[in-house]
Amino acid sequence: MNRIQKKFEQLHTTGKKAIVPYITPEFPFKGITLDLLRACKEAGADMVEVGIPFSDPLADGPTIQHSSHVALSNGVTMSSILDIVREFRRQSEIPIILMGYVNPMFRRGYERFTAEASSAGVDGLIVPDLPPEEGFELKKACESAGLSIVFLIAPTTPDERMKRIDLLSTDFTYCVSVTGVTGSRESIGTNGSLDRFLQRVRLNVKKPFVVGFGISNSDQVRNVCRYADGAVVGSALIDAIGKAHNPAEAIDHTKRFLLSLSPS
Repeated sequence: MNRIQKKFEQLHTTGKKAIVPYITPEFPFKGITLDLLRACKEAGADMVEVGIPFSDPLADGPTIQHSSHVALSNGVTMSSILDIVREFRRQSEIPIILMGYVNPMFRRGYERFTAEASSAGVDGLIVPDLPPEEGFELKKACESAGLSIVFLIAPTTPDERMKRIDLLSTDFTYCVSVTGVTGSRESIGTNGSLDRFLQRVRLNVKKPFVVGFGISNSDQVRNVCRYADGAVVGSALIDAIGKAHNPAEAIDHTKRFLLSLSPS
């Protein structure tokens, strides 16, 4: 049983839901990533989604696009991210999921990339621009390396395709709460549309699923977790971190923000 499976089993046993923060490595300050991971752990995160900054982040809104630009300016690379995960893994067994676009993985070579990620202590991959129908080679490489691969379900996904995505995803699926790009929102879904979508997901999938895109506060976490097994909070956390004037303040903002979220 891998770390992701153990975490969901633990959460199921205790009746809790997963809080999954998304961080952009080396944002907003160079050298802060390891401390951000520690802060997430100390604030009670159940998993951490670590972005792989990319020059053309088509699924991301302005907040994460900006954080990726800063991270790239601060010299972040695929290798440096894996080095940081490797160091963090000496201190924690929290599952680490890398979220990135397919181009850098393809360029590095799927087999090489997945082997390096697994060796560093990464547990899984989310690749938002890779449809399941085109993900066979990466999925095969993930299986060989012992990594989970997580495919996305959108509000427009038909029931039968939900079942197929659930089948192809290794340990859990990721539901996009809204069509469009990432970014914190005051409200997600209109006239009960999000509830109807998540009810439909619950009826069609067998594995755990988490919900992301647009989630920014405890009320939204509580709402999606009536149906889902967890919530991913990205842009709102990045916004909070980005207001810091120094690394110590950024760590404090991270902890305070995550502690303010509660799905119970």
